[in-house]
Amino acid sequence: MHPEKVIFAFFIVLALTLNFGFFIGEHDDPAHHNVYELFAAIVINLIATILKLGERTQVGAVLLATSLVAVLQLLIAALVWGIAAHVSEAGLTPEATTAIVSLAGGAMLANFISVTLLVIDTVRFNR
Repeated sequence: MHPEKVIFAFFIVLALTLNFGFFIGEHDDPAHHNVYELFAAIVINLIATILKLGERTQVGAVLLATSLVAVLQLLIAALVWGIAAHVSEAGLTPEATTAIVSLAGGAMLANFISVTLLVIDTVRFNR
């Protein structure tokens, strides 16, 4: 067993599960979506992206692309949250929360693709 592969897989799966934890709940209810969980999802996705930078295979390139998509969507979600909560006079409305959760859903889909590719690559490598 290679420790670096375990760490790599750990962060990819953790990115997906944190993203899922933020995504789950009523899409328009801010009480169901914790800002700290969004922050943790962003940090873990950034770490997973950095770990993917060393890959030199075609699968590695796709893994990096999906990770960059997830990070971008989560950062935009955080930006929307920050603007809605601290700049907008209306505050964190159900519409803003829906937009934030939708962006996190897109990031979750990108993370799901990463995990799926990782599993496929692992199964293919063992044969």
